[in-house]
Amino acid sequence: MKKFLPDLIAILAFIILSFAYFFPADIEGRILFQHDTAAGVGAGQESKEYLERTGERTRWTNSIFGGMPTYQMSPSYDSTTSLKGVEKVYRLFLPDYVVLTFIMMLGFYILLRAFGISAWLAGLGGVIWAFSSYFFILIPAGHIWKFVTLAYIPPTIAGVVLAYRKKYLLGGIVTALFIALQIQSNHIQMSYY
Repeated sequence: MKKFLPDLIAILAFIILSFAYFFPADIEGRILFQHDTAAGVGAGQESKEYLERTGERTRWTNSIFGGMPTYQMSPSYDSTTSLKGVEKVYRLFLPDYVVLTFIMMLGFYILLRAFGISAWLAGLGGVIWAFSSYFFILIPAGHIWKFVTLAYIPPTIAGVVLAYRKKYLLGGIVTALFIALQIQSNHIQMSYY
């Protein structure tokens, strides 16, 4: 247990920093207007109404670009239920917005620890990474799926690093888990780039 104490302290610090950054909005239940999120709700309305009316999911909408598949705009992948459970545990069941900075810090922390960086420097690196300006531009724009996908890229790389360091099973599990979480986050072009 003593071996993991610095890691636990870092995770606790990430939680505190995440709540502090969004204070008092995080505890008052305020909602940040996000243009793309609002537009996405509107774009998915036709699919939602179809589900309510028929009990079946449609995979096509006429409400965007004169018609297109709904896979990217209104995803509903029932097969990812167990993965969503794993994701909730990774996110420590933290509330919206608070969880965003937390997973960004934690993901980069995992990467730096895989490189053998001390817990204290990895914690600092996680904070610096998460609080870089680009990520906070994504939040009010409503690019949450992009944000989450970007948060899962550093731990994916950490899995590859672990595998190269002859920790094949752990590296494979970490890589597979975070690739799956990236795909589930529905912004595949971020993973591609």
